[in-house]
Amino acid sequence: MSYATNAPARKEIDSLNGAAVVEFGTDWCGYCQGAQPLIGAAFERNPQVRRLKVEDGPGRALGRSFRVKLWPTLIFLRDGVEVARVVRPQNATELDEAFASLA
Repeated sequence: MSYATNAPARKEIDSLNGAAVVEFGTDWCGYCQGAQPLIGAAFERNPQVRRLKVEDGPGRALGRSFRVKLWPTLIFLRDGVEVARVVRPQNATELDEAFASLA
């Protein structure tokens, strides 16, 4: 699953219902590529959670609105409100804890 180059508007993200994760990064980012097996496995354990992969970079308004500085950054949302954030995940535990915050 590639990062979408057309990002939704912030108001669309804020109006999401239920649990969702917005993952910011780029397809060419080495950190993003390295983290995909870990992130993918976490989503396999949480198939009910909506996943949005959004390309980030200079001039990308959505990433700036969430103050994203490093990739990948995962923003965990419950009804459009941030409840957790994981930056450059290193292990399954930190992702599982963030997914648990969506409950």
